[in-house]
Formats: sequence, structure tokens, C-alpha cells
Amino acid sequence: MKVSLSWLRDYVPIEIPVIDLANALTMAGLEVEAISERYAYLDSVLTAQVIRTEPHPNADRLQVCQVDTGRHYYSIVCGAPNLQSGMVAPLALVGTELPDGSILKEHQIRGITSEGMLCSEADLRLGPDHAGIMSLDDTIALGASINKALNLSDSVLEIGLTPNRPDCLSMIGVAREIGALLNTSIRLPEFQMKETDAFIDDLASITIDAKDHCPRYTARLLTDLSVRPSPFWLQDRLLSVGQRPINNIVDITNFVMLEMGQPLHAFDFDQLADHKIVVRTAQKGEQFTTLDEKTRELNQDTLMICDGEKPVGIAGVMGGLNSEVEENTRKVLLESAYFSPTNIRKTSKRLGLSTEASYRFERGVDPEGTLSALNRAAQLMVQICGGRLMKNAIDQRADIALTPPINLNVALANRRLGLSLSQQRIDKLLSSVGFGVTIRDKDILEVAVPSYRVDISRSEDIMEEVARLEGYNTIPTTFPKIPSENREASPLLGQRQHICDILVGFGFTEVVNYSFISRLSCDHLRLPQEDIRRHQVEILNPLTEDQVVMRTSLIPGLLEVMRRNLFKQINIVKIFETGRIFIGQKKEQLPIENEMLSGLWSGLREEPSWLTKNKPCDFYDLKGALEGLFDALNITPVTFSRIKPQHCHYTRYGHSAQVSCQGKVLGVIGEVHPEVLKVYDLRQKAYVFELNLNHLLALLPKRIVAHAIPRFPFTTRDITLIVEEQIEAASVIAAIEKLDEPLVESIYIFDVFSGKPIPSGKKSISIRVTYRSAETTLIDEDVNMIHQKLTGNLLKAFKASLPI
Repeated sequence: MKVSLSWLRDYVPIEIPVIDLANALTMAGLEVEAISERYAYLDSVLTAQVIRTEPHPNADRLQVCQVDTGRHYYSIVCGAPNLQSGMVAPLALVGTELPDGSILKEHQIRGITSEGMLCSEADLRLGPDHAGIMSLDDTIALGASINKALNLSDSVLEIGLTPNRPDCLSMIGVAREIGALLNTSIRLPEFQMKETDAFIDDLASITIDAKDHCPRYTARLLTDLSVRPSPFWLQDRLLSVGQRPINNIVDITNFVMLEMGQPLHAFDFDQLADHKIVVRTAQKGEQFTTLDEKTRELNQDTLMICDGEKPVGIAGVMGGLNSEVEENTRKVLLESAYFSPTNIRKTSKRLGLSTEASYRFERGVDPEGTLSALNRAAQLMVQICGGRLMKNAIDQRADIALTPPINLNVALANRRLGLSLSQQRIDKLLSSVGFGVTIRDKDILEVAVPSYRVDISRSEDIMEEVARLEGYNTIPTTFPKIPSENREASPLLGQRQHICDILVGFGFTEVVNYSFISRLSCDHLRLPQEDIRRHQVEILNPLTEDQVVMRTSLIPGLLEVMRRNLFKQINIVKIFETGRIFIGQKKEQLPIENEMLSGLWSGLREEPSWLTKNKPCDFYDLKGALEGLFDALNITPVTFSRIKPQHCHYTRYGHSAQVSCQGKVLGVIGEVHPEVLKVYDLRQKAYVFELNLNHLLALLPKRIVAHAIPRFPFTTRDITLIVEEQIEAASVIAAIEKLDEPLVESIYIFDVFSGKPIPSGKKSISIRVTYRSAETTLIDEDVNMIHQKLTGNLLKAFKASLPI
């Protein structure tokens, strides 16, 4: 769950530093996994002044201008109508990554080189205006990053929520927690409903045939709507948490879902047959095409939203193409419902279709919040889309089992928690997050559970809530009165030795280098000034001038070993090292020590012999060795993803990858940058990897589970796709795995080719899929049908074609 600080401040005042807020939320059970600065992409966009302009010699509507950043003059080609000498504007330099993901390059426009781009508000996502250059105050210092010059700051927190806290899958839910932590009240959005005289009951009807799966369904009808792009403030709110704006109708439903935690859906009312909604389960074998243009086969447990003739949506998961809001939509039926979490979870898993809506429904939304969210969205549609709201809302409701009041024994709670809280303190803690508390006698509290806290059902849950709100760190530490035992040896030693044995088995040689290296090692690795690895620890009595600081990377030591081997005519170097690096901190603090694993491969792929072809090793050889290591350690799933140019320091861009597993970055792998090779006087290519060994060891499985050897034979089928050249082959494999086809046993790429006869800008990827059943011998007809379906999904997903 991503939340932005600026959005949260709409509901609760936040005056403390963001790092303190993150720590407080984490200690309260809402673990903040990452903090990012939303406007960090503006670091390379500088304030600059236009010194002079002159007409472009080869274009009537373009001008060539000289701009000054206070340190350097740049020649810029620009066609903005408001461009004039003396104005101060944002200048994006070459290499800037723009908000749309593109990298700005130096290019020629009608024969004149442009060394950057003067930007509009829309270019930088700072406003809706894209017609002209963004004009800045002429008192702003030149050469400053625009985010600092304009004081732009919006921290985005990524919160890892446990499945039992769906109430925090919304801005208001997180704001409620922050209000309790900061001892302040929250501000809920206020809205008034301006309705017409026409009643919705005269125009639409709702019938619920599956009340056990849909206990509550509410709807409102709006007419005379105008579908268009959302206003900037609404788009900005969605973009701040990684959502893509679509149009004002859809954006409002997404905004309210993120704000209040209640998923909504808008149907084109004119496309609903008989202007009615029927909530029923699907018929056996029924098929339905969802908004992602995929046709899915349903079973009898799938809850469907239908009109008078046909299905129009899979309840709680995704709507259908046949009722999608389009540009010509003028009437909208707005849905807000409460669906059975169990049913939605089963449907989502069975279809392999997870959406923002299903993610919330399957964990449990607030059954009492459906109407509030519906009215909030309707009010915004009237305000933003110019719609007219029909009178009243349809609210079909069955009995919903809400948690009854729970009696809490204060003495028992204190004994179990190891605390000594008074009734008044517990009352204050629980009331701060919406619980109703009534004192029954000197030791009993009656606690009314708010409807949005679907995770609370018994007194033990209340005790956990008290401990969470009081702070786990306030619970005193106690030790059991048991005799001490001998301490076991650290498992790190055995695990590290196991890794070394695996790499030795792959033909690598272990090396051991000094922990002291040259002060210039960071410069040799081309590390930027802000890189944490430049925080070196000084040696008081260094052995030599080349050993004056503690190492912050193992790579310099490996490169020195390679250089010494090459000087001795040993041209095949295949080495690795494990050891600690030391990141300096403030003088009074000890350095950070991280255990690392690094390796280097240079020269031939194999030792020369009459059987080998003496081919040099490459990136994929080292990648294969790493994959073999992870496979031997039973660590899955490991991904190798591209690294942005600005993050490639000692490795070469386009020949490097970031290694990650289970959402955690382990390190990098890639070809050593030519400039680094030159510094170390190395005259042949080298490939290196550097992994955080602590992170790697934390991923080791606690136990290994054995599987029976397959009894039935396998069969294979090949697919060759013609795709765009920039598509990663691994993404194709990931797309097949995402289909979760039970008969697919393994997938691997056996060929990638570009060049004639493949069209320019494209490449062919050949994949072999192994099919096997655990229950029977497969026949060609079954395998061919699944293989054709799989191929069709790949063709559509990657806009690919088959070879002729």
C-alpha cells in the first residue's frame, strides 16, 4: 500500500519528520518497507535563464536560444509560444529521466543540436499546462534543482500490510492510525448531495439472487455526464501513489477506493439491458470477456453482475467490455457493494486475476461504508463531470453479521501483556482508533468494535490492539528462569562454507584479499559522490599508501587479482571472495559491516583443448553460474532486471542487471566498464557480480521438501515469437508462468535471434515448454489445445507475431 504524505495531510496534520513517522507506524504494526521522494526525478532539472533567442534557420516556428544555469551555457531548440529573453524556466539536461519514463538525449532538430529541453508544467507533471514553458520567478537562484528551488517535497511510504488489516488499505485508514499515534483527530471529507427531482427507482432496479455472496448492494444513477480527462489535482493524487489516470469517471472511482477503501464500479447505463442489475452466480461453462480483453470460463461459484440479458462484470474483481465507460457515455450507474471475502478470494485465485478491487474485497471491506463511499463518488462526479444526480440511492441489504460488543477484563489483559494500564488509559487508546468503550465495573470494559475492523472478534484481539497502541517497546523485557546452556556455533559459518563449496564446484577459485584498499578505489569504480560506499573508514597506521582505508566493496580486490594473473600470462581468471565491507558513519559510531559475496570471470569459457572452440566467456556464463548457485541453495524466485544508466557505475550499461529475490535487492551482475578496466590496466573483458551475503543467507529455506519422481512421461512444444527488440526474454517466461497452467512443468529459452530475415527493430525468441501430468499420460490433443491457448495469450500480451 503506497501513501503519499501530501495526500495524508488532507485528513490529519503531520508535523514530525517522515522517518519518525515511518518508525512510529512500523512499531504500531504497519511496517513501512520503503520511503521514496516523489519529486526525486527533478534533481537533474535545473533553473536556467534564457539569455537570448533567435529564429531557427530551417524552421519557421522554432527558435534557438542560449540559456544560462549560472555555471554553463546551453544551446536549446524550442518552439514554445511564450519563449522570451530574460525568462527563468526549468531546463532538463541530457540524461534526465522524464516522468513518462523516457531518457532525454542530445539530438538535432532541423540541423541544429539541442543540448537539453526547456520544460512545461505538463512535461514535469507539475501542472496541466503543456502549451508553453513553465515560467519561474526571476529571483530564483540559477543552477539549482527545480524541486529544491520550488520547495517541492512529497514523501511516499510503502506500507507492508498484514492480511488482517484491510482497514488500512485506504488513506483514511492510515490517517486514522497516524491520528492515534500523534494524539490528534482526523478530518473526514465533507460532501453534500445535490439531487434532481427524478427518483432512481423509476429508472433502474437491483435484484440480488445470491444474497449469501452479496449481502449488500448500493447504487446511484447520474446523467448528463461529460467524460474527459480529470482535473490536474485528481490526476496528481492518483500519480502520487502509482495509479494511472484514465478518465474522470474511472479516476473518481479509483480515488474514492484509495481514499475510503471501498472499491466502486461505474457502468454505462445506456448499455445495461432493461436498465437493471441482477447479482447472481454464473452458469457452468459460462464465458465472459473482462476489461483486459481476455475471455474467461467461469464456474458455478463465480459471482456475476448482470443486466437484464447478460453478464456485465465479475463481482468484486473486474468489469466487462460490454458496459465500459467510454467517451460517449452520458449516463452512469455507480455501484458500491459488499461481497463475501471468501467468494472473491476463490474467484480471484481460480481465474488468476488479482486487481486493486479484489485485493480489498477478499480481505474484507467495511459493510457499513458502502453508502458513504457511493455518495462521495457521486458528489465528485457532479462536481467534476457536470452530472445530474438522481434522487435517492438503491440500497439492497441482507443481514450482515457484525461483531457484537466484547467484554475486556482489564486485570487479565495487563497480566497477559505484562503491563499495568488503567481503565482510563485503555479507554483512551481504543477510542483513538474508533472503538466505543463503556466502563461496566472496576475491572470490565465493554468494547464496541467499529465495522471497518473486520479483524476483531474476541477479547484477545482487543488485548493485541491495546499492546499495539501502547507500543510494543513499552512492554518490559523478562527472561525465563532456566539454566544457561552452551552456545551453538553460528550457522553463518556453515552456510558460507556451503556457498564456497558450490562455487568451487562450478570451477571458481576462492581468493582472500586484505580488507585495506586504496583511497582512490571509489574513483576507480566510478562511484558518484553521493554513493554510500564513499564513506570510507581511515586506517590510523596504514601498511602502505595503497592500504589506507577499509574496503567498501570487494570488486577492487578481485580486479587487482585479475591484473596480477594477467601479468603472469594466466588469461582465464575465474575467482570469488566472501568477506566484509565497512561503511563509515559519524566519528562516535562504529562502521556498518556487511557480509558480501563477489565473483569475477574473464577470458575463455573453458580451458583450451582439442574439443573446445576457445570461445570467450560472456555475461550469460556468469549469470548461469549465479543461477546455479541459487538453484543449489533452493532460493527462488530470483530475477535479473535492467539497471538504469545512472545506476551503472563500475559495470557497463546494457550489459548489467540487478539481482533480486522475493522483493529484496541482492546485488548486481554485469560486464566491467571499459573505463574501470583501463584504470586497472586490464586488456580483456571481465564480468563481475557483487551480492549482499546477509540478504542471501536470510532467503535460505528453513527446510527442504522432497517431491516424488514423476511417474508419467513428459512432452515438449516449442514457440517462436517475433517481438520488439527491447522486450526482455525473461518477461515472456514470466507471462507463461503467470497463466498458472498446471500441466506446464518447465519453460526455458533455447534461442534468441535478430537480423535478416527478422525485421529491423525486432527479434525472435524461441521457447521450449515441457508438459507433464501427475495423474496420466498426456495425449497430443490435450497438449496442443493448451499450447495454442498459451501461444495466443503471448501473441496478445506482447503484440507479437509468428515467423512466416
